[in-house]
Amino acid sequence: MFEKLRNAFSVAAKSFGEKELKEKDIEEVLFELEVALLESDVATEVIDSLKDDLKKQLIGSTVNKDKIAEVVKQELRKSISSMFDGAGAVDILSNIQKKKETGDPYIISFMGINGTGKTTTIAKVANFLRENKYSVVIAAADTYRAGAIEQISEHGKRLNVKVIAQNYGSDPAAVARDAVLYAKSHKIDCILIDTAGRMQTSKNLMDQISKINKVVNPDLKLFVGDSLAGNDTVSQAREFHNYTKFDGAILTKSDADARGGAAISIVKVTSSPILYLGVGQEYKDLKSFDKDVFLETLFGPEQVAEEIRKKSEPKVELKPEIKPEIKPEIKPEIKPEIKPEIKPEIKPEISEEDPFAGISTKDIEKYSDIFDAPPPENDNQARKLASDIRKWISEGRPKTKDDSKPEPKVELKTEEVEEVQDGKPIKKRSLFGWMKK
Repeated sequence: MFEKLRNAFSVAAKSFGEKELKEKDIEEVLFELEVALLESDVATEVIDSLKDDLKKQLIGSTVNKDKIAEVVKQELRKSISSMFDGAGAVDILSNIQKKKETGDPYIISFMGINGTGKTTTIAKVANFLRENKYSVVIAAADTYRAGAIEQISEHGKRLNVKVIAQNYGSDPAAVARDAVLYAKSHKIDCILIDTAGRMQTSKNLMDQISKINKVVNPDLKLFVGDSLAGNDTVSQAREFHNYTKFDGAILTKSDADARGGAAISIVKVTSSPILYLGVGQEYKDLKSFDKDVFLETLFGPEQVAEEIRKKSEPKVELKPEIKPEIKPEIKPEIKPEIKPEIKPEIKPEISEEDPFAGISTKDIEKYSDIFDAPPPENDNQARKLASDIRKWISEGRPKTKDDSKPEPKVELKTEEVEEVQDGKPIKKRSLFGWMKK
């Protein structure tokens, strides 16, 4: 139900979340929202109201950008909720009980054009009242449409409900009056009046509905509209309300309504509440309209959404905490594999009581002489000296610190020298010397 309208609100919220809170960008998103809502059968009055509310909340707002989408969704939810609250509510069962205590029947008049499911809806309401232990009589005041009297009479037989009817062409107001007299004489709790499916553009037929209401003075006037008719249903509701000021509406075929705009629009245009939704063909397929359920269908459960957001925050914080726990588990496994021989050799030597174990006395004395190493005064110094000696041994026991550096390469050079005796050369010989490059 209401899938298209739900998607329109969701896309609008996400679009705001991707833009800065500048008036130009807000206008662009509001235009996209307006188009989406029009396609979802939302009346222009509703769209203008939603746009104005969003502008007031968003322009110049200091809300964090990451939370803009959530703020937009909540503002839309709040605006629509206030529309339903402003329309009020009607508790039919409570009102019937109060009227019953006075000894008079409670009268409900139904209006709407042909094809909306009005007659079937009346039968569903009759079944609902009987299930709640109230007696019912139906007035077949639709004396114009062929088959209308037979249709409502068949429903009466199935439900075991009395139907008051006259011939076709009879005065609808007279049929309604007969039903009231029958109810009073038989102590019937509630009267349901089925009026003709008059087109809202016909003034004469609309005047006849007004006449019925004046003659019997119903306690509750209900408009029955087809959810699938969209904006046409809103237009019908507006016209009927101008003539009769009905007290509430019932939307049929809501189970097949993917748009959902009619409910919001009728409430805004007529300031009258939606009382019931028809959700099937069976008599039991009549559900009381619940504002909270409707809003949850469009926006999701408000409290649950906040809980999910709160729960997602610690999840993000847990990730860096899990990673360091995994790393130390991997390191001990890798280290022994990469350097399995180094650790066991070094650690035991350092942890033993004699840190010089394995080092000859000759190497200790030679190292001390070359590097003027003083005798260690404590265990830490002894371990340090032993480590330095081992390093010195591994480097080939250099005689000085500078000797630890790589020795320079040398080359052999031959020089020719003449030997002189008594001032005369007697022979030549070769001398070998080391020359640094």
